Amino acid sequence: MVARIIIGKKLRGALHYNEQKVSEGQAALILASGFAGNIEQMNFQQKLQRFEHLLQLKPSVKTNTLHISLNFDAIEKLEDDTLQKIAIAYMEKIGFGDQPYLAYRHYDAAHDHLHLVTTNIQASGTAIDLHGIGWQRSAKAREEIEQEFNLVKAKSQKYKREPGIKPVDPEKALYGQIPTKRAISNTVNAVMASYRFTSLAEFNAILRQFNVTADRGAEDSPMFRNKGLIYSVLDNQGQKTGVPIKASSLYTKPTLPNLEKRFDRNREQRQPFKPGVRARIDRVLNTGKLSERAFTANLKQQGIAVLFRRTEAGQTYGITFVDHQTKTVFNGSDLGKAYSAKTITSQFMQEPALQKANFPLQMSTPALTNSNHQQALPNPLESLLAPVSPQGPSLTKKKRRKKKKLKI
Repeated sequence: MVARIIIGKKLRGALHYNEQKVSEGQAALILASGFAGNIEQMNFQQKLQRFEHLLQLKPSVKTNTLHISLNFDAIEKLEDDTLQKIAIAYMEKIGFGDQPYLAYRHYDAAHDHLHLVTTNIQASGTAIDLHGIGWQRSAKAREEIEQEFNLVKAKSQKYKREPGIKPVDPEKALYGQIPTKRAISNTVNAVMASYRFTSLAEFNAILRQFNVTADRGAEDSPMFRNKGLIYSVLDNQGQKTGVPIKASSLYTKPTLPNLEKRFDRNREQRQPFKPGVRARIDRVLNTGKLSERAFTANLKQQGIAVLFRRTEAGQTYGITFVDHQTKTVFNGSDLGKAYSAKTITSQFMQEPALQKANFPLQMSTPALTNSNHQQALPNPLESLLAPVSPQGPSLTKKKRRKKKKLKI
């Protein structure tokens, strides 16, 4: 089990996120602790008022929201009653057993996971200290629950390291089966909440794996000068499709200025994970001479996705590693000279040129798409550049007519 804790200032936003998932059929409320009356008949506003009553007791405390996700291994298929018991045990162990909280079971990923929403403001008007709640209380609670419920341990080799975000299905978004704005919003919110990125390029390196991209426009455009940002869905060829959505129109306001506020903070928070990322890359490189395809496939088994940045001529000039295990992103140069694009690619075995023909920004691991789109579409270059038959093309020769001489 993996626990992720988001400490925030907007309880309404955390509640809205989960209630929206319920309305979309992607989640279900399975537990309501500390709520009087029939929770199934309560609307969003009534649930929010239960929390706001506590928030008003201590308005001076701005950081008052706890949004926790408990993630289980993909091989574990847990019943609702088991998840309810896990939620109760976890909240008790971290000191929030007497607080009102809601537990939602989400269905938008390949693995079971719960979202818990609560506040640290108590009925007495005092606030529960949130300092060190992750490594002091949550880590201990997680280990005890893994043992108690016989769960796959997060630190074990058996735990399947996969991103917990469901990619946008470009065809469904394009043809209106799911609203584009909602699909983009869900993906962007999940990435912002989970991953540590330090630039727009790194943010895009994550988003592209879930079929979404953020774009500032051309450098000479008013949107670029004004730090505007739009989000688009990507098709299976990595190209933008459908109508783009303005960042300012999304609920959590993932605008460029708001993203930039996270960059410096994320840069510090990701530092402890750098040695582990290097070690897993080294583990793959030390297996011997590899092709690019084998390198990326083996790294994927380690929970790391690789993106190569290439010129239109196919020249590799950059490499980015997205670690889905620790939710961190590093450019190769940030990890050290040994992990730069030039050093890494120099160790690859040569592959046929056609296998390397791709877009300037190439995702070397296949995009995590809907199961209906796992197979790549045929590359039109292949038919154009296919070798000619040894006999050569068959051409029909036209017989030349002999001109008749006129008799004079």
